[in-house]
Amino acid sequence: MRRSKPAALLLSLLASHPMMPVKGAEPARRSAAELMDVLMWNREPVGGPFTLVDHQGRGRTEADFRGKLLLVYFGYTSCPDICPTDLMEIARALTLLGTEADSVQPLFVTLDPERDTVAHLAEYVPNFSPRLVGLTGEPGAIRRAADAYRVFFERGVGPNGDRTIDHSAFIYLMDRSGAYLGFFPPGTSAERMLTIIRPHLAHP
Repeated sequence: MRRSKPAALLLSLLASHPMMPVKGAEPARRSAAELMDVLMWNREPVGGPFTLVDHQGRGRTEADFRGKLLLVYFGYTSCPDICPTDLMEIARALTLLGTEADSVQPLFVTLDPERDTVAHLAEYVPNFSPRLVGLTGEPGAIRRAADAYRVFFERGVGPNGDRTIDHSAFIYLMDRSGAYLGFFPPGTSAERMLTIIRPHLAHP
C-alpha cells in the first residue's frame, strides 16, 4: 500500500511513540484506534473551520492564522503530565528556531472549557511561551473543533473522584493555508519536531 504524504513524513516518529490516551466516561463517538487510522493514512480531511475565544478574550477563527505554519494541540490545563510536557517541547522547538519561529503559530485548544476559562488560560499559557495562543469556547464549539482534527476525548473520573479527560495527545502540523501536513506523537522532542518543520519553512 502506498503511504500518503502525512503518513510517510511521520510514521517513523509514531513507531517510537504509540497513541497514548491521557488517562482519566461518556461513550466515545469513535474509538481512539479508528481515529488513529484516519490520521495515519490520511483517510479523511483533518482540520477545518473553528470559532473559539483566545486567552485574551478575543474571538478567533482559523482564518486569523493563515500565512503561518500551525502547531495545534488539544488538551486541558489540569492534565497532570502529558499536556505540559508536550507544550514545553513545542515552546522549546520555537526557541530553537530563533527568528524563524515568527513563521510558526502554536495553538492550545482546551478540551475542558467549563474549567479552562479565558481568565484561567491567560494564567496558564504564558508558562510555556509568549507565542502560545490558548483557545476555549462553548462545549459545542470545542467538540466541533476536536472532531475536525479527529481528536479522541471523553470525560472520566480519577482515583480520587476528580474529573479527568481521556484524550489523544497529538501535535498537528498545518500548512500556511490550513491544510494538514501530519502529526507528532505524544512525547516527541523539540529536535525531532524541527526535522519535519524546517523543510516547510523554506516554502512560503
